[in-house]
Amino acid sequence: MPEKIIYIDGVGSVIFRHSKKARYLNISVRPFAGVRVSVPTGISYDTAIIWAAEKKSWIRKHLSKIKDCEEMLTRFDESSVYSTKNHTLNLHGEDRKNISVRLSKARINVVYPAELNPGSEEVQSAVRKGIERALKTEAKEYLPDKVKKSAEKYKLSYNKLTLKNIRSRWGSCSGRNNINLSIHLMRLPEHLIDYVILHELVHTVHHNHSERFWNMLNSLTGNARSLDRELKKYRIAIY
Repeated sequence: MPEKIIYIDGVGSVIFRHSKKARYLNISVRPFAGVRVSVPTGISYDTAIIWAAEKKSWIRKHLSKIKDCEEMLTRFDESSVYSTKNHTLNLHGEDRKNISVRLSKARINVVYPAELNPGSEEVQSAVRKGIERALKTEAKEYLPDKVKKSAEKYKLSYNKLTLKNIRSRWGSCSGRNNINLSIHLMRLPEHLIDYVILHELVHTVHHNHSERFWNMLNSLTGNARSLDRELKKYRIAIY
């Protein structure tokens, strides 16, 4: 679809793009993508530009928020050295039309069209998708047996184990003793993976964070509070 890039005083460059799916004028402000305005096909760019200029205070407010977000985000390029437990990122551009994300035995292969900037939102999203695909594969191979052995060692039982791409917490335990673990556990040091698993297993006995819960967890780990503080230093999602 055709698009226009217009400079708006106090905001900077804004991308205006006609969209058949858009029913109303809509502004999006996203990290590294900047400000974009979706314009319904029945509305002219001139009308959209006037409308967007009237929203300058809203845009500036959200630009300030995403600036903080951008400073936190990891940016991957062809020189990036990134590895999971069993896979290494291989990112490069070549003469092609689409971005390809493939997982081989030991590599996360992300190939993008050479005309694209590797720092673009599209390429960065593909890299994260590839990494998460590798983490999911590794988690399925590694975590079920580890949970089973930990439960047997400490004589704790659980109903069902589910592995998910959870970005908000490392794990959880339901009232029915179903344990959910984030595939992002695979990015943690071994002793913290063990801690999270044991943390959720203890929840099969105490479904809260009461003193009895912490006393039991500490009796099994010897330093539960210290491990919990160490865990908080790690971010769950891939930033």
